[in-house]
Amino acid sequence: MSTGSLSHQVEAYYGWKNNLIRELARYQDWLQSNELYSGDIENRLNRGIKLLKEDELTLAFVGEYSRGKTELINALFFSEFGQRMLPSQAGRTTMCPTEVFYDRESGTNYLSLLPIETRKEESTLAQLAKQPEKWTTIKLDMSSPAAMKLNLDEVAKTHSVSVEEAKRLGFHESMLDHDPLNSDKVIIPAWRHAKISMKNPLLERGLRILDTPGLNALGSEPELTISMIPNAHAVIFLLSADTGVTASDLTIWKDYITTDNADHSAGRFAVLNKIDVLWDDLQGEEYVQQSIKKVQQYTADHLGMPVNDVLPLSAKQALIGKVKGNPELYEKSALPQLEKLISERILAEKEQLITKTLLNDILGMLQNSQAILSARVQALSDQLEEYKDKGVSKELMQNLTEKTQKDYDFYYKKLITLRSSRRLMKSQGEILQNLVSEERLEERVQKTRDNMKDSWTTIGMNREMGKLFDFIDHDLNNLSSEARLAEKMVLSIYKRYTTDTRAQHLHPKPFATAKHVRALRELKKKATSFRRDPRNIMTEQTLLIKRFFDTLVGEARLIHNRILNETITWPDEALLPIMQYTLEQKQLLEHQIRRIKALSRNNKDARSQREQLKTMINENQKQLMIAESIQRHIRKPAPLQLQQKVVKLAGYAG
Repeated sequence: MSTGSLSHQVEAYYGWKNNLIRELARYQDWLQSNELYSGDIENRLNRGIKLLKEDELTLAFVGEYSRGKTELINALFFSEFGQRMLPSQAGRTTMCPTEVFYDRESGTNYLSLLPIETRKEESTLAQLAKQPEKWTTIKLDMSSPAAMKLNLDEVAKTHSVSVEEAKRLGFHESMLDHDPLNSDKVIIPAWRHAKISMKNPLLERGLRILDTPGLNALGSEPELTISMIPNAHAVIFLLSADTGVTASDLTIWKDYITTDNADHSAGRFAVLNKIDVLWDDLQGEEYVQQSIKKVQQYTADHLGMPVNDVLPLSAKQALIGKVKGNPELYEKSALPQLEKLISERILAEKEQLITKTLLNDILGMLQNSQAILSARVQALSDQLEEYKDKGVSKELMQNLTEKTQKDYDFYYKKLITLRSSRRLMKSQGEILQNLVSEERLEERVQKTRDNMKDSWTTIGMNREMGKLFDFIDHDLNNLSSEARLAEKMVLSIYKRYTTDTRAQHLHPKPFATAKHVRALRELKKKATSFRRDPRNIMTEQTLLIKRFFDTLVGEARLIHNRILNETITWPDEALLPIMQYTLEQKQLLEHQIRRIKALSRNNKDARSQREQLKTMINENQKQLMIAESIQRHIRKPAPLQLQQKVVKLAGYAG
């Protein structure tokens, strides 16, 4: 039975990306065969290919405990095993964040668990992810669902510890359940983080699932709420139809999902789970649908979101319908609507992102190449037409050589000037990099850590936290000022260059750090909230310092590093369009001069010489056709864009 449109759309998305990778490799070969390749172009194209290969789509499932997050993940992705693979029973089953993906690098199936005791170390989750020796790894046998389920049950394992030990590990007592067998102890998760690598068609295609714990555990792992959930491409927020929007649901929604620093470029969606509690055979289907719509509207109003972004469904009935091969129950569960939403809304956003960030840039490079070849073909055709009237003579061949040489000298001089401009840009780039250097940040971070340890009061520690983010903000202001000067320099270079009418289509790449700067400034607001949180004010000094550096400073480092990377790549890439255009013009003209001189030395008759000129034109035209073919394939609409066009055309025809 069909598992809905999601798997088909992800497969189509994956095929589209693979086609783009092939076309970029084809473009590389084309540039090399035409002697138009350069180190700058190679770097740019390789980055594009890497981006496509490593592209992932992260869906974060968030909600209070017992809302059915894990049950929904089981229904969406693991029904083919014929049972619940991820722990999904009544109560608090998911107490540690769990990532489900496929490790394409190792190509293996495993469960990797990070002990909760690592919270005592001064390492972030991102840092610990690079230290495999800290993790407990269990191989998963995909051929034995029963054995695999037994291993995956480990994710829900807990420890019973004293309140003092729980506090040392970063938990707040008020957020934990007491051990029913020993009231002096509390229940904490045995694991801090779980990673499940499984060979699944959707996961192989780059889909990554983040299953989060409820409110009781969310606040105790700040890195999850400061970095992992906000950076997810989309959030699926789970609610229960039998409870509606509770106070703790609203807390999660406001504090961890609809925050200013959250990206969620593909959207936030609410799933109103357990609608089967509203099914009523006595009242009839119309009554049931009215009840569901009422709860759906109520939920949308409370969350302040469009009613179409609230999806009522039953994860339990969907899983049963899939496992037992009952298509009627599967349809009634309304899971197909969620699959359709993920494919149509979330994948469409990823398609647009790739188109904006990569394809438009590559198409610009291709258009440069095509414009140059078209100009060469036209110039040779004009000369051939002239020879048809006047005949081929040594004088005419000499004129053609001189004209081509003159064009070559023009671009050769332009290239020398541009290389000089690039050296200026490199110097400007070093100024930008020094403003946000890793060494400069780490020196300040260490100073902040030392000052906080020496501080005897919470006020003193709070002041040092604020100073660190003020320091970063000051550097970003200076970076912004210097970047504006650099961009003016680039615009001036382009303005001088584009006096050549053939190059007026060229535009510089902007300095793109605004998004990261906004993220750091939103993080500064979070740092302010962190400092004012009464729970943190009452926290023991060593634990407070650790929590601050593990989460807020750790995330600041990641964003800061993205800004630094832009200051490293931008000075070269800003001039890449005109560098590429000029280099291609120079190399094509150089190649043409060699061919014309060889033709001039040839003592064959005029007809043979004309034939050789035609051969040159035909060769250029063939290369132009290849470039046009590459462009057509790259311009081919992404799967969902293509579907939308088909739907529009069909509607128009009707």
